[in-house]
Amino acid sequence: MSKGEERKLRIGIASDHGGYNLKKVIFQHLKEKGYEVVDYGTHSEDRTDYPLYAAKAIKEMLSGNLDRCILICGTGQGMVMVANKFKGVRAALCWDVTTARLSRAHNNANVLALGGRLIGPELAKEIVDVWLSTEFDGGRHSRRINSFSSIGAGIEEATEIIRTLERKGTTDD
Repeated sequence: MSKGEERKLRIGIASDHGGYNLKKVIFQHLKEKGYEVVDYGTHSEDRTDYPLYAAKAIKEMLSGNLDRCILICGTGQGMVMVANKFKGVRAALCWDVTTARLSRAHNNANVLALGGRLIGPELAKEIVDVWLSTEFDGGRHSRRINSFSSIGAGIEEATEIIRTLERKGTTDD
C-alpha cells in the first residue's frame, strides 16, 4: 500500500436462503467498491438454517481475519440474534440509512444485519455504503459500549458452536 492510500476493509458476508439473492447483490457491490469480500455461504436458494453461516463469519471476525461482517436472512432478525451472542460483537439490524449511520456513530456496530425479504437492492446498497463509511463518535458512547463488551461467547465457544451446528445439519431433511 503506497503512502496516502487507504486500506479497504475486509468484509465477511453470509446469508441463509432468505437472504441469498440480496447477498449476491451486496457481494458484487462491495467488490466493485474495492473491498475484499469473503463469502461464508449459503450458496443457493435451498432452504437452510442461518445460525451456522452467521457463526462462521463471526468466528473469522473475532479471530481478526475480517474487519466487519454483513449478515442477511429473510428479516435480519435471526442473524442479529445469533451474532449478538458472541463477545465483542455489536450487531445492528438496519432498515434505512439513519439506522445504519447511528449504529456506527453511536454503537460502533461491527456487524450489519439486513432483511433480504424486506429491503430492496438499491436501498440495501445505500445502507451498506453509509454503514461502512460512518465513523464511531466515541466519547460518551464508548463508556456504554465498554459496559457490555465482555458479555457473550468467545472464540473457543464459537468453534464449538460451529461444530455442533454442522453435526446437526442446516436443512429440514
